[in-house]
Amino acid sequence: MNKKIEIIKGDIIEFDVDVIVNAANNYLIGGSGVDGAIHFKAGKELDIACQKLNGCMTGEAKITPGFNLKAKYIIHTVAPKWYDTKLENKEELLRNCYINSYKVAKENNLKTIAFPCLGAGVYMVPIDISAKITINEALNNIDFFDKIILVCFKDDDYKCYNEYFNNLKF
Repeated sequence: MNKKIEIIKGDIIEFDVDVIVNAANNYLIGGSGVDGAIHFKAGKELDIACQKLNGCMTGEAKITPGFNLKAKYIIHTVAPKWYDTKLENKEELLRNCYINSYKVAKENNLKTIAFPCLGAGVYMVPIDISAKITINEALNNIDFFDKIILVCFKDDDYKCYNEYFNNLKF
């Protein structure tokens, strides 16, 4: 495995990195899953900071301080709702979540970043597509970062991410 990219089974709110990425909703209010956990742990200051950002379009990314988290910052990005039958460019929108999150991290000179499995919860992104896009974008951006951590909360996600990564030819 590339020493700069780690796939870890765990809880992203516990990582001591420059920035964690939040699987947010368009309103940037704490929802369920990782989004709710991040908002709960970060505290009310995060809610206030997010209100000032005026939401976030699907595929875009915005940054706030980490407040009560170990991470210094939080990048909020909104994955596509895979179950939305009217949405045609879902893979491109998901890829944009990563592209724009990396861009915001680079603009803020943040060298260690942790991603959850964006959209793999209530937005129903298939985990094989998630793994492919997540890992390919990590490899596309590795030169800037000291460490990219891909955090899987569920065993099946962790297994799928590792299988995809281990089948790549370097």
